[in-house]
Amino acid sequence: MKYLTILLFFIAIPAFGQFDNYFENHTLRMDYIHSGNSTQEFYAFKQFKKEKYWGGSHVNLLETFEYGKYFVKVFDEKSDTLIYSRGYGSLFHEWSTTEEAKKFNKAFEETVVVPFPKNKVIIKLYSRNKEMKFDEKFAIEFDPTKTAYYHKNDSEFPVVDIHVSGPSDKKVDMVILPEGYIHDELGKFIKDSHVLIDELFAYSPYDKYKSEFNVRAVWAPSEESGSDNPNKNIEVNTVLNTSFNTLYSDRYCMTLSYHKVRDIAANAPYDQIYILVNTDKYGGGAIYNYYSVSVSGNLKSPKVFIHEFGHAFAGLADEYAYEDSFENMYAKGIEPWEPNITTLVDFDHKWKDMVNPNTPIPTPATPEYKVAIGAFEGAGYQLKGVYRPKQDCLMRSFAGDEFCPVCKKAIKDMIKFYAE
Repeated sequence: MKYLTILLFFIAIPAFGQFDNYFENHTLRMDYIHSGNSTQEFYAFKQFKKEKYWGGSHVNLLETFEYGKYFVKVFDEKSDTLIYSRGYGSLFHEWSTTEEAKKFNKAFEETVVVPFPKNKVIIKLYSRNKEMKFDEKFAIEFDPTKTAYYHKNDSEFPVVDIHVSGPSDKKVDMVILPEGYIHDELGKFIKDSHVLIDELFAYSPYDKYKSEFNVRAVWAPSEESGSDNPNKNIEVNTVLNTSFNTLYSDRYCMTLSYHKVRDIAANAPYDQIYILVNTDKYGGGAIYNYYSVSVSGNLKSPKVFIHEFGHAFAGLADEYAYEDSFENMYAKGIEPWEPNITTLVDFDHKWKDMVNPNTPIPTPATPEYKVAIGAFEGAGYQLKGVYRPKQDCLMRSFAGDEFCPVCKKAIKDMIKFYAE
């Protein structure tokens, strides 16, 4: 057993302890087009870019959570060693669950970023099937000595430090991008950024981990204020082309110009991208390791900001439910990957260890269990068959002011993953 332990230790070293052997401290960005419909998906390579900064950990190179609808893996070509991996989500996936996706194909911009390789690598993209297993969908070689890639960023803008506490490889790095802030509104953008970041660090568990974060803002002004609002026939000229009514939900504010988002974010080291929209209309959105969006001028903006960051950073699912839901979002009889919802198919690997043995599973939403951790039906947009940890949580409603213990644990685990 002693020798087995030593062997496993050395097997793990390439993934967790040899960043400098495999990578430069820069980013390799791969842009591609992801298209398809409700039953099919296709990938088309667009370009490679070498970016100035790498904001990620130099230690935890393999994502052990296996969160996300999609996964990227990087293999050293010579040894076939897995040297980097990350999960992520996309707007294409959300669109593919809609009625519209049953009628025609649609294409979306997507990107994966990895540390810049020193040697030839194979980059592979995976997608979860209905059984929640990853299927390989796309593979491409990258050789830094032979493969063509771009160096220049045509979207260079000034960067302002909002909260910087240490080197990027040992911190969670967030970059805030302005949307709908015109040229004379730099002061407003910086003030709005400080307000929301201060709110974030006032909430548990972020309040205890402020020193594990870096936050920077990129000043990229727009020609006009606000964001598109198709329901009001409002179109404005903004730098990131965000729009309300994304996927026909009035409050869902996102952008299809994802490569532009990445261009502007590249002005600073980052793990997470947050787009701050200069409007008082209620709304926002976020997808795991994709980007987050919230507005700056609504009374509920701070809670929207924190709620959406829970999606993008910690992979948290929405815990609310309604009649008219995304029918294909969570397959019946399959355990979701998100840490804060369950179908009870594999509850042992969720938060079962945090439940009092006397608490029934499923758990009735009665006063007796108002503060208990259990499995309460109605989550992940589904009224039936999907369960949440508590009766209420910031991922369910804004009635309360805190995350449930299960969500807090997921956030803490992710902070430690990036900040080691």
